[in-house]
Amino acid sequence: MKTIRWGIIGCGDVTEVKSGPGFQNSKNSQLVAVMRRNGELAKDYAKRHNVPKWYDNADELINDPDVDAVYIATPPAFHKEYTLKCALAGKPVYVEKPMACNFEECTAMVQACENAGVPLFVAYYRRALDRFNKVKELIDSGKIGEIRFVTVVLYKKLVKVDLKTGELPWRVMPEISGGGEFLDLASHTLDVLDYILGPINEAVGYAGNQAKLYEAEDIVTASLSFESGVKGTGTWCFSSFTNYDMNEIVGSLGKISFSTFGEEPILLTTTEGITSMDIVKPVHIQQQLIQNIVNELNGLGESQSKGVSAARTTWVMDEILKDYRNKTK
Repeated sequence: MKTIRWGIIGCGDVTEVKSGPGFQNSKNSQLVAVMRRNGELAKDYAKRHNVPKWYDNADELINDPDVDAVYIATPPAFHKEYTLKCALAGKPVYVEKPMACNFEECTAMVQACENAGVPLFVAYYRRALDRFNKVKELIDSGKIGEIRFVTVVLYKKLVKVDLKTGELPWRVMPEISGGGEFLDLASHTLDVLDYILGPINEAVGYAGNQAKLYEAEDIVTASLSFESGVKGTGTWCFSSFTNYDMNEIVGSLGKISFSTFGEEPILLTTTEGITSMDIVKPVHIQQQLIQNIVNELNGLGESQSKGVSAARTTWVMDEILKDYRNKTK
């Protein structure tokens, strides 16, 4: 078994606990280099995480002969640029979600990696978590019968403005993130539904900016239709009085209730009663997907999250936001 030597482009907050240690703790995996535009911050990260090399230039990391594969953990605005460079260098790519700012960019990334003959993975890590695989298992085993519809509801408090600078988080700056918190958070749920119920082939939506705190949309509603015939609705509001997160998949014999981001028990409801299943998430939440990626790169098994499936999720979000974006151009 070959040890896959990883390099990270953009060693920000998401890499501190969620992903970075996953590369070090997975079998046959090693984190050998990190890059950040601020060299001192890259150096500090490398020192704290026992990483031998650090860079302030992405091209140098990508072309480092000691780096076998690259994890792109920058904001979405830079995903396409770095993915294309990795493909040109012939190196497998693992890119953060959402995959890119729009479906057109996703398509270019998939095509570049296919042309170069390198795999493209995306950090929709919930596909590898026991919690969501349990939901999939319950549905695949027929516990709730034939699936009829799904409902998604997520609302949360307003984002916090930096009191010192007055700046907003980059996740609500469309020029960096592609949109607002909808792209950042709804992408996880929509991708999980793609994984559990199959692809969504029709999506329409309405979006608005109710709180006027930033330019991006802060409320989105959507109607969804899956290739399987399952229907769905979703509501995402980012200027609410509190936080709430719940998904329900309803079938002919019962329903399954679960959150995307919380740790509440999964609830299976049938005519026989309610069954509660408490599944704890791992400390390094991306590690299980990272392990699957490493295994695939070594010819063992296959990762659950690829560029093609992740691009579908971006396509769905583009369709939902299409009218809103056209009106606000």
